[in-house]
Amino acid sequence: MYNFGIFPNRIIVVMTKKTEALAHRLREVVLTGTWIANTNYKDQLENVDWKLAVTKVGSLNTIAVLAQHVHYYINGIKNVFEGGGLEIRDKYSFDFAELRSQNEWELFLTKFWNDTEQLARRIEQLPDEKLKESFVEKKYGIYQRNIDGLIEHCYYHLGQIVLLKKMIATR
Repeated sequence: MYNFGIFPNRIIVVMTKKTEALAHRLREVVLTGTWIANTNYKDQLENVDWKLAVTKVGSLNTIAVLAQHVHYYINGIKNVFEGGGLEIRDKYSFDFAELRSQNEWELFLTKFWNDTEQLARRIEQLPDEKLKESFVEKKYGIYQRNIDGLIEHCYYHLGQIVLLKKMIATR
């Protein structure tokens, strides 16, 4: 159930379930939102040519690697929500084959958007009580912490991507 509030130039949707609000926040940072960062991954990456996405700026990660890194975590957490194990590891979270074409880039982006939407649907289907339960094992904390951490991680790297695009554009 949603409650709507109207503010100047904005409609604010208030979710009545915490899990719905978390799913909305994930969609916001990756797919649709502009409230926190005034942009999202889809806005920033959809019209980026693959050559720009793989352009190196000094020793920094490329736009493509950062996007793949974020997707790695989204996909890994989605796997848990689908009944699988927590198979992702930090030490592998930047290990990706270099993209070699516009087609590969576009296929990756489609997978990124689809996996994000699938995870958001899984999150919003959870009962709120599940948010307080251990995520896979007690050492990983609770569902709420992991979902919040994933969203914060997305915003962190979104900022890097925005800056990289500006740095490349001024070359």
